[in-house]
Amino acid sequence: MLPKQATFFANFYLMILIYVINKKGLSTLPDEKKLVIHIRELTQKYDISLRELSRRSDIDIARLSELASGKRQRVNIDYIVRIAEALNISDIREILTLEDK
Repeated sequence: MLPKQATFFANFYLMILIYVINKKGLSTLPDEKKLVIHIRELTQKYDISLRELSRRSDIDIARLSELASGKRQRVNIDYIVRIAEALNISDIREILTLEDK
């Protein structure tokens, strides 16, 4: 695994771990957190359409739209990886963040 990919996955797994710990009530964090996927921000930043991101990442446009609108409750980890690869993103925080509810 390349160092860039290793950093990406380390950041990704850390965020998921924090989210799972908080979701299961194992955390002493004061506020409930939610996982936010920044699809709209990414399409604006990289000046591409949702359709183009769909083509580059090989993710159905309907799934990307659901992620962008927050309607999708579960996030396929493979989607995050594909988006990162499609846009050459090495920092997971550019794609998703943990935010207060």
